[in-house]
Amino acid sequence: MTTRALILTSSILGENGQSIALAEHFRSLAAGRDDLEITARDLVADELPHLTQPELASWQVPAGERSAEQRELASRSDDLIRELLEHDVVVLAVPMYNLGVPSQLKAWFDRVLRAGETFRYTENGPVGLIEGKRAVILAARGGEYAGTAMDSQTPHLKGMLGLIGIAEVEVVFAEGLAMGESHREAALKEAKQAIEGLVQAL
Repeated sequence: MTTRALILTSSILGENGQSIALAEHFRSLAAGRDDLEITARDLVADELPHLTQPELASWQVPAGERSAEQRELASRSDDLIRELLEHDVVVLAVPMYNLGVPSQLKAWFDRVLRAGETFRYTENGPVGLIEGKRAVILAARGGEYAGTAMDSQTPHLKGMLGLIGIAEVEVVFAEGLAMGESHREAALKEAKQAIEGLVQAL
C-alpha cells in the first residue's frame, strides 16, 4: 500500500531556508521508498494571493451557477482541497516569521479551511470533515520558543489542522538556528534524526 505525502514549503529564502533543508531531507529519505509517493508544493514560487471578499463569495454560489470569474476564483480552493484529500500525510515545512507563520502558508490555510467542505458548524462547535489524515510540522526557528508563551505558531498550526479533522500531528523543532554555528549544526542534526524516525514509521 502506497502512502502519499504532500510537502508544503513556505520559506522566502528559497534554497537557503533551513525549513527548506528539513523538507528536502524528508523528501530525500522518502525517495528511497517504493511505498511512499511525494507531492511538493512551494507556496512562495506558486504564491496564492490574499483571500478577498469576491473569492470568498464565489464559494457560496452553487458550482453550476457560478460566473466565469467565480469559477476561476473558486477553483483555487477547490483544487487545493482536492489535492489535500488525495494525500495521507501533510508535511508543513514552516519558518517562524515574527512569531507567526508565513503569510504564504496562511493563504493556503485560508483556502482549505472552508466551512461546508472541510469542516462544518454544529450547535456544539465546529467539526472537522477530513478523516484519516495526519500531519508533520517541520519548524525552523532562529531562537528557542518551543514550550514557551512566545510560541504562538505551534498551537496556531495545530488549531487550524484540528479544525478540519487532522488531530494526529507530529512536530519536529529545529531551534536556535541563529544562535551560533555549533548550536545550529546540533539543532539541525537532531531535527534530521527525528525526521528519519518519522519517515521510517510511515
